Amino acid sequence: MAVPETGARSARDHALAVLRVRGAALGAALLPAAAAVVLLAGGATGHLRGDGWDALRWTAAAVAVPVLAAAAGVAAVIARARPAVSPTVQIDESAAPDLYRLIRDLADRLDVPAPSAIALTPDCDSWLEDRAHTTRGRRLPLPGTARGADAPVLVVGSPFLWWMRVAELRALLAPIVAGTGPSAHPDIAAARRFVRGLDAAAAVAVAARGPAPRRLAYDFTGWISRLLLRAGASHAAEMERMVAAAAAVRAQTVDYGLRVVAQEQVGLAYAGWDRLLTRVALPAWRTGRWPARLDAGVVSALTELSRRDRLAEGFATRLGERPACDLLEEPGEVDRQVSLLAARLFHGGPAEPGPDWAPVDWQGYPEEVVDRIWRSEAARLFAALRADGNPTLAELVDRLAGEAAPHGPGGPDAPSGGGADALAARIGADLAREEAARAGAAREAGAIPLPVPGGDGALLPPGGGFPLQPPRSGRELLAEHITAAVCCAAVDTAGAAPGLDWLDGPALFVDGERRADLARPVLALAEDGDPRPLLDWLAAVGVRPDKPIRLV
Repeated sequence: MAVPETGARSARDHALAVLRVRGAALGAALLPAAAAVVLLAGGATGHLRGDGWDALRWTAAAVAVPVLAAAAGVAAVIARARPAVSPTVQIDESAAPDLYRLIRDLADRLDVPAPSAIALTPDCDSWLEDRAHTTRGRRLPLPGTARGADAPVLVVGSPFLWWMRVAELRALLAPIVAGTGPSAHPDIAAARRFVRGLDAAAAVAVAARGPAPRRLAYDFTGWISRLLLRAGASHAAEMERMVAAAAAVRAQTVDYGLRVVAQEQVGLAYAGWDRLLTRVALPAWRTGRWPARLDAGVVSALTELSRRDRLAEGFATRLGERPACDLLEEPGEVDRQVSLLAARLFHGGPAEPGPDWAPVDWQGYPEEVVDRIWRSEAARLFAALRADGNPTLAELVDRLAGEAAPHGPGGPDAPSGGGADALAARIGADLAREEAARAGAAREAGAIPLPVPGGDGALLPPGGGFPLQPPRSGRELLAEHITAAVCCAAVDTAGAAPGLDWLDGPALFVDGERRADLARPVLALAEDGDPRPLLDWLAAVGVRPDKPIRLV
């Protein structure tokens, strides 16, 4: 396929440079064998005779055989290694004919091959992914490509479909779909296959297990793969940059004005998605529940943001236009699949629902998640206080008024182990044990490993990276558990109710209104050991601190 753009031609030049690395590696592997063939041919024709030439022939042959064997082994590992595929939810054309039609029409307008399939990712990003080494997914017609060529899969961020309007989504995806043009060029495709094969082989070598000879062989393969990756890294990176630049230039003719609006929506969707995951989804995941309509929740969260923030007032008017999720035949079922994948990727858990990993809808979230969290945290707090019998909020306040004092209930000369810091440490240790137990159960069930609490209280995802939940100090952890106990008492004795705030997560509602004024009285007790602000708050709400708190 001809690639007319200057950027694409530059991309092809860098692709050829990557392929020259492959050629140099092949040449180096064949050089001893070529030398041995020349020497053997010279001896057979009578031109290279003598003891010195005979010794040289045997030496060349002795070197060529193991080099060829090693090269063949490395090539076999690279050829058999399967590049990692991003976890996505595959969308067949029968499940989204309108979406496929939109993408096909967009490809026609851009004069590029249509993507071979469409998949959704539970993230605010979109890209093209080559999955030629897999057999999954239905293929679209690929106009303009050579027989047997295979276009990449279009991976679309699921929050975009629910928040963006149809025209905005088309404008957003235009430069991405335009990238299928350079992807169909043989040199660029070959260079990408070479780099992906090396990367996959290096990953296989790292994960290899078994006897020492096998590990040594894979270590050698990994070393060669990394060496070749380093040799072609700059050209591969520049090739991708040029491909992206060429795609952006080609897409300028399609919905240029809407692309500016679409990019604004990308930032807003990302903010809403991040807030929803950390404030709403994570508390549910930690209780063994996964919200089944996360993408629909993004719309509710951003709509609430538009109601509160004057800078976002104009975004609410967009909701009257057709949302991109209408391009799906069954958006609710797709949202459910994406939500389960999000729970597995960002937190861990089984691939299928079960007794301890059940879906929850937004209507059931307050009772199944919020109330459950409060009861569990209150129970953990009373256990850390070594409370017996039927605990009451009055007993809790009295104990904490002493425990939270700077030096504990005994003052500066009190023995070690007292004070709010020791109480917070006990709570943190109990929480860590519970999370570790859940992680062990998930591993036994063959699930993705669960994150575990780090030393600072943050949830560390498997394999490292940024924690979903920001670090919490010991006093913050203590204040969170005090708040939970107060909320339980308010629900039990003052007619309050657990609820969901789309931007802040679990919330307490009294007489239908959210009470957001509990943080300061709780901090006064946790930080300074001063119970008066909290007692005043309890009296104003009508909470009976002398009544037992119902725990899990």
